[in-house]
Amino acid sequence: MLSISRRSFISQGSALALCYSLAALEVPKRINPRIKGLSLAAYSLVHKMKWFKGGQGNGDMDMLQFLDYAARQQFDGVELTAYFFPEPLKSSYINQIKRRAHILGLDLTGGAIGNNFSMNPGSPQAKRQSEYVKKWIDHYADLGTPLIRVFAGRQGPPGASPQKVMENVSVNLAEALQYAEKRGVILAMENHDSMTDIDKLLAFIKTVKSPYFGINWDSANLKKTADPYADLAKLAPYAVNAQVKVKIPVNGKKVDTDLGRIVKILNDAQYAGYMVLEYEEKEDPFVQIPKYKKMLEALL
Repeated sequence: MLSISRRSFISQGSALALCYSLAALEVPKRINPRIKGLSLAAYSLVHKMKWFKGGQGNGDMDMLQFLDYAARQQFDGVELTAYFFPEPLKSSYINQIKRRAHILGLDLTGGAIGNNFSMNPGSPQAKRQSEYVKKWIDHYADLGTPLIRVFAGRQGPPGASPQKVMENVSVNLAEALQYAEKRGVILAMENHDSMTDIDKLLAFIKTVKSPYFGINWDSANLKKTADPYADLAKLAPYAVNAQVKVKIPVNGKKVDTDLGRIVKILNDAQYAGYMVLEYEEKEDPFVQIPKYKKMLEALL
């Protein structure tokens, strides 16, 4: 279990410490729990999209065209991705996205960024990450998206112990949560990078006390285990966003996801939100996405 001393938080500043408590993060209270519908993650078309930060493909689809595609496939919503927005991002383009989504009948169910909270607080690297996160909190708040999926980070500073990395994540997340609360955006930490061990993630989230914090539940990002569905069931009650992938690791080997079990886990946890399809396999997404959408619709 992660143990973060009161003294270590105070040493980072009492303002940051206000976001944390030894009390467990509460399971969100649902009045009308249900899976609202299907959303499509823009990252599903990673090799078809234009990249404005780094690059993993030579696509020519921009974000507006992505909205058109999702509407043609009759998705209920979309999850946007920071990598596919032009830089600098002008307010006029944000307004185009908002208008197009509304006209097409698409909800903007969430946003994704590529952050790393594991750097030493106050270091140049951490300051750059903080600026990046706050910039995208502003952008997604202006877009009207309710949440951003964020990451603890793949690794921390050279030589840092796992305990030190977790303390870094805690302090940097606390700073981001303060800003997110001002803009009314939830930060949803994904079981990804250093947080694929679900017991480790559960221990961590139980140190966080902020109404603007939750879990981005990803059906495939799990450490090696014989029963990934058991891990997913433990994490599901804390989900404020749920992403489903078509493959799942069993003993480290990717196999077809039992989509019916995924839906049942979310329903049993009284999840209330969209199910986000994030397609990451090598086959043509334009062929595979409609197929898996039809399968998920039948289950819902």
